[in-house]
Amino acid sequence: MTASAAQPEFRWPQGLRYGLMALPLAFVALPLYVFLPNYYARSFGLPLVSLGVLLLVARVADAVIDPLLGRWVDRLFARSQTQVLRFSAFAAVLLGAGFIALFFPPVREHGALLVWAAGALLVCYLGYSALTLVQQSWGALLGGDAPLRSRIVSWREGLGLAGVILASMAPLAFGLPVTAAILCLALGLGWLAWTAAPAPVLAPALEVVTDATANANGKAGTGTGLRVLAPLRYKPFRALLAVFLANGIASALPATLILFFVQDRLQAPASMEPWFLASYFLAAALAMAPVSRLVARWGLQSLWLASMGLSVAVFAWAAQLGSGDSLPFIAICLLSGLCMAADLTVPGAMLAGLINSQPEPGRDSGIYWGWWNMAAKLNLALAAGLALPLLSYAGYEPGNRSEEALRSITWAYCVLPCALKLAAAALLYFLLIRKTP
Repeated sequence: MTASAAQPEFRWPQGLRYGLMALPLAFVALPLYVFLPNYYARSFGLPLVSLGVLLLVARVADAVIDPLLGRWVDRLFARSQTQVLRFSAFAAVLLGAGFIALFFPPVREHGALLVWAAGALLVCYLGYSALTLVQQSWGALLGGDAPLRSRIVSWREGLGLAGVILASMAPLAFGLPVTAAILCLALGLGWLAWTAAPAPVLAPALEVVTDATANANGKAGTGTGLRVLAPLRYKPFRALLAVFLANGIASALPATLILFFVQDRLQAPASMEPWFLASYFLAAALAMAPVSRLVARWGLQSLWLASMGLSVAVFAWAAQLGSGDSLPFIAICLLSGLCMAADLTVPGAMLAGLINSQPEPGRDSGIYWGWWNMAAKLNLALAAGLALPLLSYAGYEPGNRSEEALRSITWAYCVLPCALKLAAAALLYFLLIRKTP
């Protein structure tokens, strides 16, 4: 029986048990990318340049290892669910220990602190990536039709959004020691929930596949040692990955530049900034269930294309805003959150369907998700690497509110993402929708 043969019951208890691990994983994503640089600079006096280089190198190293780690996850699913749970428990301990080591370093001298932070980051990222890949592969191996796959992804991403909101509040409301304790508790609860979650359809044993057989299926044979490259030899995956990359960079650009736009273009008071972010994430979380229902009516590809169109319209509106337009921008954040719900749900459901369409669905699930996560992590790096130098070249610096500077930040925050989103929509239509019988 293949992973897509069964239609497992997936109501809220099953969704909660499967998706709960996404909540503590969100604790790692937000503090490490947003809170950590400020904390190390203010508490320990580390230069921002050093912190930036450290985070960039650690992020690239983390992204590169994902496909190989995905291959290991595939082997675990091929053995037994017990092996997967044991590995996940080890990864959760790694993540919790790395987080504590990162925010409570025993050294203060700058050189030693950088070395310590680098090691703690790698441990954090390793545990985070391993748990993320297990959860994604588990969800893909549950199988099901498009509405069911979107519901599975919605539970994962919805609980991840709840984790983002909690992680953004906990350090300010409770302090770092309590935040670390909440993370460790949530990791333990997430693992326990997995022990009672719907069981995935496990992959077949990973026997050696000859090159002739592999080439017939459009894959690399394990005998060549290149099986980790198998997804890249599969044309539908390359097409989906191209759309995901273009769309991801378009979404990452506003995320990178939002505070610059709010502070200089809108000149909004600092007290409004949490409302912008909260409205965005809450709208995305509340839209998860409706998005799943719309999938049954419209289909995955058509819904994603519609959300891209809405996103372009929203950011075209944002380009018209100016000083004092805080309330209209909250409406823009709400509409952007609706688009984010589709971006979080639909691509993952499409990838799960692609994996389940394979002759042996579970064999390379982890490798597929490894390449997928690598692309997602590189999106943020590419967005920052593209937007910040362009802004500097165009004459914008934080706090500069000259007409030229404000025009530059508007183009980078609003116009460039629209162009990239339109490119992603064109790729989706020509590579996937027109190719679908």
